[in-house]
Amino acid sequence: MGVEPKNNNYRLYAVIAGMLIAAICIVIKLTNIQWVEGNYYRKIAKEKSVKTFVIPANKGNVYSSDGSLLATSVPNYTIRFDAMAPSKADFDKEIGPLAAALSKKFRKPKSEYLAKFLKARRTENRYLLVEKGLSYTDYMEVKSFPLFNKGTYKGGMIVDQKTVREHPIGKIAERTIGYERVDGDGQARNAGIEGAFSRYLNGKDGKVLKQKIAKGQWKPIRDNNEIEPQDGYDVISTIDVYIQDIAHHALLKQLEHYSADHGCVVVMETKTGDVKAISNLGRDSQGNYYEKLNYAVGESHEPGSTFKLLDLIALLEDEKADTSSVYDSNGGVISYRGKLVKDSKKGGYGKISLARGFEVSSNTVLVQAVYKAYKSDPKQFVDRIYDYKLHKPLGLPFAGEGRPVIRTPDDPKWSAISLPWMAFGYGVAVTPLQTLTLYNAVANNGEMVKPQFVKEIREWNRVIKKFDKEIIHPKICSDKTIDKLHAVLENVVKRGTASSLYSKDFSMAGKTGTAQVDYNKGEGNLYYTSSFVGYFPADNPKYSCIVVVHKPNVAKGYYGADVAGPVFKRIAQKIFTDSPTMNKIKGLQGKSKKVEQAYETYIAKSADDLKRIPNVKGMPGMDAAALLENLKLKVRVRGIGKVKKQSIPPGEPLKKNETIILELS
Repeated sequence: MGVEPKNNNYRLYAVIAGMLIAAICIVIKLTNIQWVEGNYYRKIAKEKSVKTFVIPANKGNVYSSDGSLLATSVPNYTIRFDAMAPSKADFDKEIGPLAAALSKKFRKPKSEYLAKFLKARRTENRYLLVEKGLSYTDYMEVKSFPLFNKGTYKGGMIVDQKTVREHPIGKIAERTIGYERVDGDGQARNAGIEGAFSRYLNGKDGKVLKQKIAKGQWKPIRDNNEIEPQDGYDVISTIDVYIQDIAHHALLKQLEHYSADHGCVVVMETKTGDVKAISNLGRDSQGNYYEKLNYAVGESHEPGSTFKLLDLIALLEDEKADTSSVYDSNGGVISYRGKLVKDSKKGGYGKISLARGFEVSSNTVLVQAVYKAYKSDPKQFVDRIYDYKLHKPLGLPFAGEGRPVIRTPDDPKWSAISLPWMAFGYGVAVTPLQTLTLYNAVANNGEMVKPQFVKEIREWNRVIKKFDKEIIHPKICSDKTIDKLHAVLENVVKRGTASSLYSKDFSMAGKTGTAQVDYNKGEGNLYYTSSFVGYFPADNPKYSCIVVVHKPNVAKGYYGADVAGPVFKRIAQKIFTDSPTMNKIKGLQGKSKKVEQAYETYIAKSADDLKRIPNVKGMPGMDAAALLENLKLKVRVRGIGKVKKQSIPPGEPLKKNETIILELS
């Protein structure tokens, strides 16, 4: 009997000890959670309830030189539908009116929308695509439609918004305006002004700290952002929308007519190097043309006869020949190491001057002149090309600028025919923009300037960065040589290969080019590149221009004057004739006796305190009307010239507000 209480005590002690141990464990665990694991769990909780969101910066715009918008960012909306969000009553009642509203808005059958919505409800589709690519105006209208006007949770409308880049002038100059994008491999693919000046256009994104609240919504923790977004700057380009439109459509028309593979045109302001227009059009498999690549900047190819300008500059500057030097075209064929150089005219041109050889683009004459002058020292000829920096890219801000090929005598690929072939534009490669830069230097009295595509970086009315004229070479040749070059380039149009372009109404100067391409791959692979490069007006150049057309249909024509020349003429003609003239009228300060006499007569008659109708016969109609109106008469005028008859005879009593009719002749 006495042992039992003792056992009960042991049991009690055991229970108490167990509870004490459990309490100690709990305290230890709580302490561990609070001080050891607490930071970890607090971090997880914070990450799930507090998050940093990026605030995208507004991207800057790209403008033309005349203030037209070339590229801008606009919101783009995609509308989707959560078919399970609306109640059965709301869905059944309003799905029909919603389908009808969408049908009217987007001009699609109501039944098409209704079928999609019913299927989505049946299959519990919570992310059905309704429409995409909507503007803000369209989005606001759709948001007001039946069912959708109940919002996300009751109406099921889901909105995905993103910012897209728009080109208000469409596809014109698309490659030059450019883009900034990431391809499927995550690689940045930047082009044109957008890509080259992205550091200015993009701005800097901001950051805001938000806390998660009910129904998955996020609310900013503070009134101010952690980092405020900085909007991008605007880029002011050199492009002139009016000239760009002319150039684009002139090139497009010619490409379509000749079924050409691709082509480009560039119009540049002579003094500054500002590119006022650039168009690059290539043909797709359906025969449509669009801006595929920036050929003017990126395509380096054999220029053909347009390269002969370098021949003339070198020969004249080095005093190896003069424009009056005579060469025999040898029946239109000459041979170098078994390779033939031929003129386009069968039988050649006989014996002609160097200037005339250039005007008619005689290969035999120019090649003979260069080979004779530089065969013992070809490096002297090549060094002049290097002096003009034509062996290097222009250093434009765009990615993918074509690399020129100008070989020197110490190059392993230099051969005995390199010099003569170079003389008529073969065995070398330059981009169209490089060729234009050379011709522009001649138009600019010898100053070679770098082509410019951007004038300024601006923030509203504040200039952030200004791009001034860059000079590549201050004087490519003497004034004496420049004068001779001007004359022969103008004569190319007046009486040379481009005589079909001549117009007495406005002057042009330039050079045709017709180059054979892939001539080493056999007759079946050979095709032509047609070009024309020059400037206008010839006597006071304001613009230079190059046109290059690749692979025209030879059945329709392939010579530079026929294929590329009309594009140049169309551009020059439109700019020349549509631009306002600034003619000065001389002798405005001089006095005319007739005018003085008429004025004195008018003053004398109007100064009298007249009480009778004056005699205004013989007076100019305007003077007579002014005089009579000052006398409070109502004047009606018939005809033009001087007054030959007045309805109220002179000397009649003057009555105010009486009507008098003047007949003029």
